[in-house]
Amino acid sequence: MIVRDWPAALPGMRVGLLGGSFDPPHEGHLHITLRALKAFRLDRVWWLVSPGNPLKPRGPAAIARRMAAARGIAADRRIVVTDIEAQMGTRMTADMLDRLLPRYRGVRFVWLMGSDNLAGIHHWERWESIFERVPVGVLARPGEQVRAGLSPAARRFAHARLRPEAAAGLPLREPPAWCLLTGPMVPHSSTALRALGLWSTNGARG
Repeated sequence: MIVRDWPAALPGMRVGLLGGSFDPPHEGHLHITLRALKAFRLDRVWWLVSPGNPLKPRGPAAIARRMAAARGIAADRRIVVTDIEAQMGTRMTADMLDRLLPRYRGVRFVWLMGSDNLAGIHHWERWESIFERVPVGVLARPGEQVRAGLSPAARRFAHARLRPEAAAGLPLREPPAWCLLTGPMVPHSSTALRALGLWSTNGARG
């Protein structure tokens, strides 16, 4: 494993990890990032632009293109766009955490995801280990709140769920600990943007 550019983080910092294909990145990603920064009192959020989602049959656009697009909308100095997962050679979140956490001892990481991912995270490889290793911050996505709240992951870790009013302390909690935030939502999705022809995997725009 050779990683050229490890993002900077000092012990004690609160860093959110938002993984995804960002194919394409959109205002929904920015919206939940800004909400997470405020609600969980984070110092940074890293956008982990992944090589590809192993649960999706279609590969994403070239990672360099997705990185450039992500940097184009990450209009906040606290957002760090990185391809560290591709550099590590990992495709599974659990494997990425295996390599990341020992490098940043003392950093208070929080895994961030939309409620749509909470609803389906039980299909991820070694998904329980994610909850057992880092606190998890979940942000509402349109139409997914009820399904997320009734999901296998929500039931499995019901004892570790924090009330929204305790969200600011999530990064300091020992895992498992997770919090689901509701509130204003942005109805953008990468799937919808591709369907409208506004983004294609070959780089052409409609």
